[in-house]
Amino acid sequence: MASPLPETLDEPLSRFIEHLRAERRQSVHTCSNYQRDIRRLAVNLAAWGESRWSGLDIHRLRRHVAELSREGLGGRSIARHLSAIRRFYEFLLREREVTDNPALDVRAPKAGRKLPKVADVDQVNHLLNAEADDPLEVRDLAMFELIYSSGLRLAELVGLDLDGLDRRAGEVRVLGKGSKTRILPVGRQAWQAIDRWLGVRSALAPDGEQALFLSRQGRRLSPRSVQARLSRWGQHKGADQRLHPHLLRHSFASHLLESSGDLRAVQELLGHADIATTQVYTHLDYQHLSRVYDRSHPRARRKGSGSAS
Repeated sequence: MASPLPETLDEPLSRFIEHLRAERRQSVHTCSNYQRDIRRLAVNLAAWGESRWSGLDIHRLRRHVAELSREGLGGRSIARHLSAIRRFYEFLLREREVTDNPALDVRAPKAGRKLPKVADVDQVNHLLNAEADDPLEVRDLAMFELIYSSGLRLAELVGLDLDGLDRRAGEVRVLGKGSKTRILPVGRQAWQAIDRWLGVRSALAPDGEQALFLSRQGRRLSPRSVQARLSRWGQHKGADQRLHPHLLRHSFASHLLESSGDLRAVQELLGHADIATTQVYTHLDYQHLSRVYDRSHPRARRKGSGSAS
């Protein structure tokens, strides 16, 4: 059972929740969330010897945030708490019960960055070595090979025209974010898949159509269609996770970085303006980093590795 709060803390909170319910028409669920989050602050205030909401200042609010963090709440959850407190103090200001809103200048800690999912090398090879059973699957395999070979974004893939291919140089020219052009290398197997697609593309392409990848109706393929076809490919070819274009792009980046260790090169290939965006891939395989460290550092050998005592 929740501990009772001093009336001077509890009564303004009850009025605020009634204000949300009756005047702001907030749902029961929303009101319950606000009450729970703000009551958590009230419990702390009471424990610190404060019996009025005016006793909260920026230092105590930061202390409250630190406690939430120690309890295991993530950045997004703490941001939700602060949003509730900020809104509550706006209400208290209107009611002339406080003279400032201490939550305006307190920010939640940054949420941990979600690591992109990748497929392992064996799974990618299994999927891309599968046989294409009809012309549309020939097209699909060419698209998937190209994404994994060169790290294309979905928009870059569907925006490709025939004149973006340079077979002699082994490169493809794509238009990336911010209308920036990138020249990317294309691997041998991807070229073989593209050549097979070009051999059947003419049966679908109307005169003058420049898009590289076409729908059954002969029009430029849409992003949604690529997503649906890759998901279908994974289901039919035995993937053990849901496939989507960004999974192949992430796998390209992770596998290349794991093999080369060249973060700057991976940044250029992916078209990232900021290397911090690319650095997320350095956190994907700690075991690999550990093996590299053990193998490479002159003083890294551990107990039991055969070193002289």
